Amino acid sequence: MIKKALFPGSFDPFTAGHLNILNRALTMFDEVIIAVGVNQDKRGFFTMDQRMDIIRQATKGMDNVSVIKYDGLTVDVCRDAGVKHIVRGVRNMLDFETERSVADANRRLAPEIETIIIPTAQEFAHISSSAVRDILKHNGDTSLFLSEGVILPKV
Repeated sequence: MIKKALFPGSFDPFTAGHLNILNRALTMFDEVIIAVGVNQDKRGFFTMDQRMDIIRQATKGMDNVSVIKYDGLTVDVCRDAGVKHIVRGVRNMLDFETERSVADANRRLAPEIETIIIPTAQEFAHISSSAVRDILKHNGDTSLFLSEGVILPKV
């Protein structure tokens, strides 16, 4: 039986920290589906297609990783894909509290689906998508914050 997990997020953009979480999730699961969600509360910096392309660049050669987009409840995506685990990454205690609340809500909605919270490795804890976006807005070098080989679209 193949063990699959869903790694949901807005990934605007997908960073080296996200890749760290993905690689660690792949030590626990045979397949990970990266689900790029539409967050109604946020206006995306990159388009959905650009975000998915960035993720495909970062995960090139990883045959056990797929990328989908979704709009709706994460637990519904899990059910549709036959997934019993959600993977979430955290950088600090503030992230943990937020993710724990979301995991509790998801557990109420779908008790058969479990959330696995993975703390990012220390060397990536300072990286956030919002920091990368800010660096981009000011024409800075984002290469230290992204996966090797990722080329961001011009903004």
